[in-house]
Amino acid sequence: MPGVCTSIRMSPDQQYILATGTYKPRVKCFEVSNLSIKFERCFDSEVSTFEVISEDYSKMVFLQCDRYVEIHAGHGRHYRLRIPRFGRDMKYHKPSCDMFIVGVGRDIYRLNLERGQFLQPFETDGSCLNACEVNPEHHLLLAGTKEGTVEAWDPRTKQRCSTLDVAMKLPGVKEFPSVTALKFRNGLHMGVGTASGHVLIYDIRAKQPLLVKNHLNRLPIKRLAFNPAQNAVYSLDEATLKLWDEQTGKQIAYVESTTSFNDFCSIPDTGMFFLAQEDVKMLTYYVPAMGPAPRWCSFLDNLTEEIESEVVENVYDDYQFVTAKELAELGMEHLVGSNLLKGYMHGYFMDARLYNKAKAVVEPFAFDRFRKDKIRQEIESERKSRLQIESKLPKVNKELALKIMDEQANPSNSSKQRNVPNLLEDTRFKAMFENADFAVNKSAEEYRLLAPVLNRLDKSKAKELKKRVEVAHVAELHADEAKQREESDNDEDLFGFEKSDGETKDESDDEASSDDDDRREYVKEMKQAYKQVKRQRDEQDELEGENDEEQQEDETAESATRPQTNGHNHKPTANGNRFTLTALDQHQSSSLVQQRIKKASLQDRVQVMSQLEGQVTNVGRSFGNRQMTFEVNKQKKSQFHAKKREAEMKKHREERRSIVRPIKSLRLKKVNFK
Repeated sequence: MPGVCTSIRMSPDQQYILATGTYKPRVKCFEVSNLSIKFERCFDSEVSTFEVISEDYSKMVFLQCDRYVEIHAGHGRHYRLRIPRFGRDMKYHKPSCDMFIVGVGRDIYRLNLERGQFLQPFETDGSCLNACEVNPEHHLLLAGTKEGTVEAWDPRTKQRCSTLDVAMKLPGVKEFPSVTALKFRNGLHMGVGTASGHVLIYDIRAKQPLLVKNHLNRLPIKRLAFNPAQNAVYSLDEATLKLWDEQTGKQIAYVESTTSFNDFCSIPDTGMFFLAQEDVKMLTYYVPAMGPAPRWCSFLDNLTEEIESEVVENVYDDYQFVTAKELAELGMEHLVGSNLLKGYMHGYFMDARLYNKAKAVVEPFAFDRFRKDKIRQEIESERKSRLQIESKLPKVNKELALKIMDEQANPSNSSKQRNVPNLLEDTRFKAMFENADFAVNKSAEEYRLLAPVLNRLDKSKAKELKKRVEVAHVAELHADEAKQREESDNDEDLFGFEKSDGETKDESDDEASSDDDDRREYVKEMKQAYKQVKRQRDEQDELEGENDEEQQEDETAESATRPQTNGHNHKPTANGNRFTLTALDQHQSSSLVQQRIKKASLQDRVQVMSQLEGQVTNVGRSFGNRQMTFEVNKQKKSQFHAKKREAEMKKHREERRSIVRPIKSLRLKKVNFK
């Protein structure tokens, strides 16, 4: 539709889909055999509802919003007439060829299409009529009123048969909701939709509803439909279309709207239905549980069978998630970047079989340990102590449990804090007090940084408790003094009482000073904690640096002990013309190096011994082919990094020297310009 689709219907022969919309007001007919549009017609005003009174599109009646009724034939508009009041709904009665029209007012207008004239209308007790319905079996006419009643009329006798009060049967409804939708399932059962969002299933022989279904969104029910083959009911409001069981009211499926729903149409004996909404697109849905697909789109059944036959397996069912730390513990860091690991979040997915093999290699007795722990836990759970002592403290995190119990039992807490569920009794935190893996590690760096804060909290709690005791004691003393003052009525007692006020002021000053002392102690403890953590980090970094130096010195010693063929007559080559020896670390035990030095020649021994005093470098010159540099404070970390940086730069320069072409290789050619 250009803008909005207002209503949609299916022809009785199920060959044509007709829909009305705006703007401009129009009707579109789609032919299902060709899956294409058949024709399109425009109106003078918007269509409220319409009825197809023939097997195909050759006879249709449109009720418009400006009180006009248009009768269309196959070629187009056949006749146009006007009703006295605005219409809201209409239904066709085939035996008498009467068109019943309801709307604003109490009358049910009867337009006889065979004679082409209005007949005497039915007068109801309602002030306004919202919906009507004709039973296809016994042709009983129902009309839903604004007052929440349903009136039944017999077209043969032109009299009212009965009145059903629907609003009185709704639970928890303060106002009387009007009836907005009516639909017959068969000759005996019908459904009634109300403006409050309720759907009631009735047997026309009883006044009590068989079932009451609440949409729970307080929006008027716009349309109802039944699926007798599956015992299902379709109910539509502005927000959702719900499919639910007719016997139990249990929801089967639902469709939520992105805009507002206006109407829907279900194809009989199938699982397909169409939705008209406040949008340009008309929606089509197919629910296989509600029935097969229509004959003109039978390919949907094959599609759904293929989808059901496909077994969707979870990709990560046979994979184990490991973090980078766990991967390092297994010794499988070299697999990063290969097909055996799949990166995910903060870790990797690994094949479960490979993980089990690696775990068995790294920890061969892990299963035996796990088995013994499980057996011990089972024995302890079954074994009862001979002395039945009730111990409320758990085995793990006892200090934390004591704090929680103290907070729960503290009468000074507010009622909200006391009503908070106890962590010791909560099953979600059960493992925290039973499993040793959840024990608080006091040697961890994070805990040591938080330790001063926790200590200060404990001190403040103890101080608050002490203060409460002192306040209670002072209150008792004041009560005794007041009693003595009443008995003696002496001025000295009054002076003494004033003195006690002065004492309380001094006490408050002492408390303020004690708070400052506590704050200073807290700051001091925090500084000490941070210094201790920083000191440990520096020591760890120094150890790593020393290990790197040891490895480099071992490599240097090995290169020094190798036999030299050229001796002092070392000639520079194209690849490089110098080599560097790094000094050994004094803190490293040099027993291994000394043994190698004893086995080496005199020339190699002189070179290695010179490294202990400085750094010797051969320079490709004819005179003075050696230079020596000395280092001071070798233990400093900054100089270690400087040496490392210098070696990297030297390696970089050598690489650049091997790549750069010499100037001699470039030959200038003389070019003559003509």
